[in-house]
Amino acid sequence: MSKLVIVGTVAFDAIETPFGKTDKILGGAATYIGLAASQFNADGAIVSVVGGDFPEKYIALLKNNNLDVSGLEIIKEGKTFFWSGKYRNDMNSRDTLATELNVLENFNPKVPENYKDAEVVMLGNLHPLVQLSVIEQMKAPKLIVLDTMNFWMDNTLDELKQVIGKVDVVTINDEEARQLTGEYSLVVAAQKIREMGPSYIVIKKGEHGALLFHEDDIFFAPALPLEEVFDPTGAGDTFAGGFTGYLAKTGDYSFENMKNAIIYGSTLASFCVEKFGTERLENLTKKEVHKRLKQFQNLTQFDIELT
Repeated sequence: MSKLVIVGTVAFDAIETPFGKTDKILGGAATYIGLAASQFNADGAIVSVVGGDFPEKYIALLKNNNLDVSGLEIIKEGKTFFWSGKYRNDMNSRDTLATELNVLENFNPKVPENYKDAEVVMLGNLHPLVQLSVIEQMKAPKLIVLDTMNFWMDNTLDELKQVIGKVDVVTINDEEARQLTGEYSLVVAAQKIREMGPSYIVIKKGEHGALLFHEDDIFFAPALPLEEVFDPTGAGDTFAGGFTGYLAKTGDYSFENMKNAIIYGSTLASFCVEKFGTERLENLTKKEVHKRLKQFQNLTQFDIELT
């Protein structure tokens, strides 16, 4: 079992979808990543910041899922990062109603001493300089995974490219891959991102699955067809948590094993969207995950006679 450092937001979200709406609930990239990674009993530490308004029950939830919170800074006089969004009827697009950085505005991440030797680092969606700061605190990680978004491409492209040059895996969605490279073909886009430094590129396509690129190899994993998508918030982070949690558990960072990690990530993301926020992940059992993995296997496995 390898140690896993998870960097990202621990936050409040307020979400509205065609199925209903919430008041402030638990959210944040590091929260989703951590809860997903905990399915593998990963020795994970969350590095983030919250305000004095962050409930103790949420910190207890993270601890109860075997997540180390010594790197979760609490600024008593500050307020926790808050995001509010409304999804349109297709559930693929959303409008941001409010973004309040609060304590995140001056976040200076501090990796706990006993996790600086972690083998796996998951850099959740944050300012590239914050991500770079974490890389510089680590001793000799074997795998650094980076998630980012178009906001940083619009506003901090040079810093983002600097961080991309120092990581092993980049995970972004198809729209972001096209924006980052100026290429419509995802195959060409992946090649261009690899030229920036990473060995592996994961391009997420939402309800249409995910692609894994490494040198001349490509692997595609479909998304499990679901009867109902209740709330897509955090699905990409849950995917990343499943992906890195599985890799930390197995300690095998080869292309072949990353295929398995993609399937685990997709499986956990399929649970995340079934309820608002982190609710579905909080009580998810290994039995449920195993059953859904079997569904994935049946969905993608076939015998064909090649002539």
